[in-house]
Amino acid sequence: MRRRRRVKIVATLGPASEGVERMSELFCAGVDMFRINMSHASRDAMRERVLAIRELEKRFDRPVGILADLQGPKLRIGAFASGSVELERGQRFTLDASPEKGSSSRVHLPHPEILISLEPGHVVLLDDGKLALRILEATPERAVTEVVTGGKLSDRKGVSVPDTVIPITAMTEKDRSDAEAAVDAGVDWIAVSFVQRPEDVAEVKKLARGQCAVLAKIEKPQAVARFEEIMETADAVMVARGDLGVEVPLEKVPGIQKRITRLTRRTGKPVVIATQMLESMIASPVPTRAEVSDVATAVFEGADAVMLSAESAAGQYPVEAVAMMNGIAEEVEGDLNHAIIIAAQRSAPEATGADAIAAAARSITETVGVSAIIAWSESGATALRIARERPELPILVLTPNVRTARRLAIAWGVHAVVTDDAHDLDDMVNRAVDIARKEDFVKPGERVIIIAGLPFGTPGATNMIRVAFAR
Repeated sequence: MRRRRRVKIVATLGPASEGVERMSELFCAGVDMFRINMSHASRDAMRERVLAIRELEKRFDRPVGILADLQGPKLRIGAFASGSVELERGQRFTLDASPEKGSSSRVHLPHPEILISLEPGHVVLLDDGKLALRILEATPERAVTEVVTGGKLSDRKGVSVPDTVIPITAMTEKDRSDAEAAVDAGVDWIAVSFVQRPEDVAEVKKLARGQCAVLAKIEKPQAVARFEEIMETADAVMVARGDLGVEVPLEKVPGIQKRITRLTRRTGKPVVIATQMLESMIASPVPTRAEVSDVATAVFEGADAVMLSAESAAGQYPVEAVAMMNGIAEEVEGDLNHAIIIAAQRSAPEATGADAIAAAARSITETVGVSAIIAWSESGATALRIARERPELPILVLTPNVRTARRLAIAWGVHAVVTDDAHDLDDMVNRAVDIARKEDFVKPGERVIIIAGLPFGTPGATNMIRVAFAR
């Protein structure tokens, strides 16, 4: 089941995509990794989905990645005596600590951590940014605001505070329990929602205990401001444009997406572009032209993966949405401009042996007629360094670690195969060529590049490159 594209596809599971049979259809259409949204899935449902995906792996004899996406802190206002109120622009409206039901002049804000952090001039957004308030006065008990953008406000709508750093972790008690359950169930990645600081990611990595990798979702302006620190701590990042588009002006989101994609590519860590990529396909069998261009832009930028949310979880056309995303990616990657843009954005290799080997391998492919780059990789680090180079040739990664193969389902251009580690040089070359031929990467008489580390079985020891002929 070799993909004919480099960018990976992540699909969210939900009512429209339950069961091994439907997952099989999605996998055949192009899914490389499945996302389980813990905002909508119980821990028991998560475990059932993990088991179904592992059954899918056996059916197709291919590693499939699993991403458990934590809910994160959900900030909401309280309830109104009448169920809702109408706020007018320019009126005064108070957010306070009183648990009494709200009126047209005030409402309960059951989050003392927000009240103690607000300052005059800060903006508070309600109901996914539909209403905006500006803080006039702030105390630990109440915040008096002026309505900047009015409208109908009903019970328990969401609260966003883009100007305010909230002194709480991105992890709730539910998130901790969900993360522990996800690790025990054997997921490959955990996504951290509403990250503000690198410590938020470090907390989840401690819970993961090295059993799975951790992805930081960039959806708050505080995360954008400290992105490079967060990137150093995380194993991958996601540009979560839905909540990001609530907390920053919408016109800034494309620029943030491009900046994060390029900075992450420089580090060699995977970057995922998510939210509303084919939103209209929730109810339509075809996307809008603008959505096609949106997906194409992410592919042209060299993102590692693009993600479907409600399109595959609750839409009427989940398989068609995956197939459409797959088709867009294949078409873009076959465009002459794709190779030009990818090459223009390539960063200089870092001063490490692994980076030097990866850069040399790409350089050789541009000089000598080679059909594929083959890497032996125990931890996946070598695979990511090669993917960082964005070579024009496919990357075949051989690993004795099934967890490594599953994690690499998110990495650009990587096709991972689980096999026993090489025990000597001849075995390393012969088995690499045999697997490459079996997986349709090379034909007899063609050349491949093989990258490995000596001594065998030593993580992080990438120090050898060899050109070999397929028999």
